[in-house]
Amino acid sequence: MNDVKQIEALKRLAFEKKGFDGFLITNEAHMLYFAGFPGAASLLIPKNDESIIYVYSVNYEQAKAEGKGFRVEIVKRGEKLSTKIAAQIEAFKIKKLAFDMLSYESHRSLAKECRGVTRLKAENNLVWELRKVKDEKELALMQKAGELTSEGMKVAYETIKPGVKEIEVAAEIEYAMRKKGSWGTAFETIVASGVRSAFPHGGCTEREIREGDLVVVDIGATYKFYRSDMTRTIVAGKPSKKQKKCYEIVKEAQERAYQSIRPKAEAKEIDAAARKVIADAGYGEYFVHGLGHGVGLEVHEPPTLNPESKDRLTIGNVVTNEPGIYIVGFGGIRIEDSVLVQKGKAEKLTKGPYALEAE
Repeated sequence: MNDVKQIEALKRLAFEKKGFDGFLITNEAHMLYFAGFPGAASLLIPKNDESIIYVYSVNYEQAKAEGKGFRVEIVKRGEKLSTKIAAQIEAFKIKKLAFDMLSYESHRSLAKECRGVTRLKAENNLVWELRKVKDEKELALMQKAGELTSEGMKVAYETIKPGVKEIEVAAEIEYAMRKKGSWGTAFETIVASGVRSAFPHGGCTEREIREGDLVVVDIGATYKFYRSDMTRTIVAGKPSKKQKKCYEIVKEAQERAYQSIRPKAEAKEIDAAARKVIADAGYGEYFVHGLGHGVGLEVHEPPTLNPESKDRLTIGNVVTNEPGIYIVGFGGIRIEDSVLVQKGKAEKLTKGPYALEAE
């Protein structure tokens, strides 16, 4: 992040291979990837000139301090961003402009104002081609985010007990991650107990955890903007036979998928490896989502691991492996880790306990 080589890599993809002579970045996470700081309004990358970051006055000083290797242009009150960008596109003599994503109105406005542009095309996939393969700097940050998340999960095991509210468990987890160095949560913490654990995105409420409840804890820390994702399912008290049975099925499914995660593997085949375990055990209809997704600056990124995915894994991908069983009226079980695809055996970036019972 904030590395000249990432801009140069995009230039090779867009300019040398695709024939463009300018690239406009508007997506917030994409700009963070290239610029290294949050809060930019747009980023214009020309083929032969200095890249320009456009910011509103509230973020101008931060952009000057943290946006190394770019020209910083302030968008003053009353100025129209698209007009400033169009004027610069004309000054750079850009004729073929790629962009990551634009609203209909923004596209229409830019096309109208950039009269010298003969080609204006969405090329968001080129940015994702770069972002989904993490370099050494990014992986170091993601390793740290995984460690912080694992620390938070240890606290979940220590905190969950009958009589404790879901929001109290979440507070302890988030405090522990922050105290260890987390920049924030990667997403809204999920602590879903009892029958609510059957809702994959059950959130976190004031419900008191009861004896024998399944509690799905889905958490993530952020470190220097990079995120992690981890889920464990914990029983408050002694687990029942059915809880143990379902847990072992999900655990086996996760392990089968983990063993399948390798370079060049088809994402849908990894999903199938986990899905077969659950289906063969008679619970196939209760696995209601895809196996996983990419993680990085955002908690949901390419590649996608589900039955319809056309993605193939490559070295440097970080993906989640999160099979689950969700039975309405009984509860849900999910086990998830963030996993690095590398040469040889994949590496789990989230670790910590896999026990069903709270400590």
